[in-house]
Amino acid sequence: MPAIVIVGAQWGDEGKGKATDLLGGRVDYVVKPNGGNNAGHTVVVGGEKYELKLIPAGILSPNTIPILGNGCVVNLEALFEEMDALEARGGDTSRLRVSANAHLVAPYHQTMDKVTERFLGKRAIGTTGRGIGPAYMDKVGRLGIRVQDIFDESILRQKVEGALRQKNELLVKIYNRRAVLTDEIVDYFLAFAERLRPMVIDSELVLNRALDEGKVVLMEGGQATFLDVDHGTYPFVTSSNPTAGGASVGAGIGPTRIQRSIGIIKAYTTRVGAGPFPTELFDSMGEQLRTVGGEFGVNTGRPRRTGWYDAVLARYAARVNGFTDYFVTKLDVLTGIDKIPVCVAYEIDGERQDEVPMTQSEFHHAKPIFEYFDGWTEDISGAKTLEDLPQNARDYVLALEAMSGCRFSAIGVGPDRDQTIVIHDLIGPVLD
Repeated sequence: MPAIVIVGAQWGDEGKGKATDLLGGRVDYVVKPNGGNNAGHTVVVGGEKYELKLIPAGILSPNTIPILGNGCVVNLEALFEEMDALEARGGDTSRLRVSANAHLVAPYHQTMDKVTERFLGKRAIGTTGRGIGPAYMDKVGRLGIRVQDIFDESILRQKVEGALRQKNELLVKIYNRRAVLTDEIVDYFLAFAERLRPMVIDSELVLNRALDEGKVVLMEGGQATFLDVDHGTYPFVTSSNPTAGGASVGAGIGPTRIQRSIGIIKAYTTRVGAGPFPTELFDSMGEQLRTVGGEFGVNTGRPRRTGWYDAVLARYAARVNGFTDYFVTKLDVLTGIDKIPVCVAYEIDGERQDEVPMTQSEFHHAKPIFEYFDGWTEDISGAKTLEDLPQNARDYVLALEAMSGCRFSAIGVGPDRDQTIVIHDLIGPVLD
């Protein structure tokens, strides 16, 4: 059975966790291929809300094995806190596995993240301060510490010493902070070793064997397309590749084995942190979307910036990720709005542009060109088919599909896993 990848099509927080959870009962493995505890998911099951920060949403499906893939950066303290919280609510975390090749977030990564953001001043990126960027910098700079390293104290000590040689120069001489001691970092990691040991696997081998055996593997990307370090609104991006290609790398699954690439996209748009956002709202309507949609960060509690649906972004995301399907979430949040604008193109220096501009400067100056659609007042939270939607809601969905570069296969009409209109099955071959 080929693999499936789920990718956020905007700036994150689109509802990837809900999509993963909806499919979770029908897949054998759910892999998080990138990111760390900066990429939270909110999942509602039976009216109960679960806020997952590092653990894949597949943890809520009893027959699914969730895996933190080799492309993740793992904060062990945060991981075990999250596991303990789930266990306290009656959850089962015994199935969770971690790739031996995943990198670890050290306390000094979090320190570097925070002092660097302050040092940047007005040019700050708006990171979560979780140390994710510095951990990825060490990975690329070949100074990283991997999960497997904490089971060999000698190797661990050598790697920590190598990483701190540079870090302490910066912390002491540039940022006026105290030096970090090798012993305290080594002891920090060793304290987690025995609890972690039974969870660690050769994830690339396990997952490819599972595919050979006909099992279903779902890759649940963190963040989203426009936070991709290559394809997003650079430099206001994350430090990994949360696109479909990045999922292949971060899970150790070859791209030829991916059969479905599913984009998750809100019926409007949000983003957290700094950076361009053409359809952003600064008025009472923006606040209404934020309040009704519960648009506050899972990890940070920060209010999300809100704006209208951007079909230009949707087309770009469909192209970059090779989407076979779109899963549209939070259509219900738009209920009660009289006229709903949709961005269909940009105006840049007085000229219309139908695609995402090539340069950062152009995108920064892009002004949305809107088309307007009649809204609806009827409660749609119980809709099970497109025909159950009021005419205006159905017209809105069909119009978005026509301009977004990919077919719509599922529509979220409420937060619960069951509040979803399924138009095309999201597992198995792509059928018309």
